[in-house]
Amino acid sequence: MSMLTELVEVVIGVDTHKHTHTAAILDARTGAVLDRVTVTADPDGYGDLLGVAERHSGLRAWAVEGTGGYGAGLHRHLAGAGELVVELDRPKRPARRAGAKSDPIDAERAARDALARTRLAQPKTGPQRAALQMRLTARRAAVEAATTAQRQLHAMVITAPETVRARFRGQSTRTMITTAVRLRPATASGNIEITTALTVLRDLARRVRALETEAAAHEAAIRAIVRSWRPDLLTLTGVGPIVAATVLTAWSHPGRCRDDAAFAMLAGVAPIPASSGKTVRYRLNRSGDRQLNRALHTITLSRLPTTNAPAPTPTAAAPRAKPTARSNAASSATSPESSTDASKHHPQPLDAP
Repeated sequence: MSMLTELVEVVIGVDTHKHTHTAAILDARTGAVLDRVTVTADPDGYGDLLGVAERHSGLRAWAVEGTGGYGAGLHRHLAGAGELVVELDRPKRPARRAGAKSDPIDAERAARDALARTRLAQPKTGPQRAALQMRLTARRAAVEAATTAQRQLHAMVITAPETVRARFRGQSTRTMITTAVRLRPATASGNIEITTALTVLRDLARRVRALETEAAAHEAAIRAIVRSWRPDLLTLTGVGPIVAATVLTAWSHPGRCRDDAAFAMLAGVAPIPASSGKTVRYRLNRSGDRQLNRALHTITLSRLPTTNAPAPTPTAAAPRAKPTARSNAASSATSPESSTDASKHHPQPLDAP
């Protein structure tokens, strides 16, 4: 996408919040502020905002903060009306301590930030992507909560009275959960400490089981969505439903990532040049979508044992290899739109129906 000054005559920056949105309308050629308005974050407010924008003639574009968060409803409304929407991160604010900040100022900064950019990002779109994002978020929360409950179970077994701890000694985590689910606190002696320990351990084990069941249900739903949208991804080596869903939610739609290099930067796997003089070196990229980075890391680790030349086993005496311009993770950082697998399992382009 070209610079906005080459495409439109009016740019509308929007600072989004939970209950209200504040917009600043700027002339794309001069940068002058033409209007400011604050509306409610609901369909009526979105309609009022469009009405204010209609007062200013010429082609227009919207620079919206948080199109995947507070600005999601506004983005859907604008997309349905055929408006051009540009996705923005939080605009840069003055580094000095007394830097000015208010909703109108932030909206104006959003518009000016969009005008200054040479590369503009399109917001994530599509019902399948939105459905996968919600399922992934819910599943991740369930998995993390189950892991926390397992840690609590281990900790409480260690501190429980010996008569309780003896039942779990030498057991694995899965066996401990099964044992805890079968506990019967009512049959315990009148010792309140033992009765409480049995009750809490049983409740923790039941919580783990419930959360694991919830996570499994989300994963089954994710697999069904991926199969209906992009079944070819599930045939690739190292790509399961969770990895495929993570990549698809970050990629979103054809055209969001202009090429493989942009996708690699989005995933935080593009090596960052750190050369000086005759020294040529690169450092790891700590930016980008970390969930996407993790998905590509999973794919890379899954494919390492299947390569013709197995990776050497590191030893304590072996010198640490210098990072190269194209690491294994970076070589896997190709967007679904143009990726090609070594096993030739990619039967159709990503934007195919």
